[in-house]
Amino acid sequence: MALDNTKVVDAVGIEKDTGKVILTIADAWDWEDVHGHLLALQAKLNVYFGFVEDGELIETYPLASGRQVAIDVITKFPMHPKGAELLAIAANACRDFEIEIRTRHVPGRG
Repeated sequence: MALDNTKVVDAVGIEKDTGKVILTIADAWDWEDVHGHLLALQAKLNVYFGFVEDGELIETYPLASGRQVAIDVITKFPMHPKGAELLAIAANACRDFEIEIRTRHVPGRG
């Protein structure tokens, strides 16, 4: 899964503290190939947006109905500035759909 397979959602769950539906992207790639990494991350985000917008999230995970949605990008390596820029653009683009994008660096994970 993860960025190696951009066509699937890595994980779905409910955040205990907020009740938000969390869609997780597990990003274990380093940033040696910045361009390739950005393309894979963008493709993955587009799949997630479609998953929410097309109603597939509610179909496959009924507990998501009526809840706010956040996409957590969990990175094994620190976020590259170009990656942060991509996430900021994506966050702005999906604001109308009330989808939040968050990122967290967790060394050794992703």
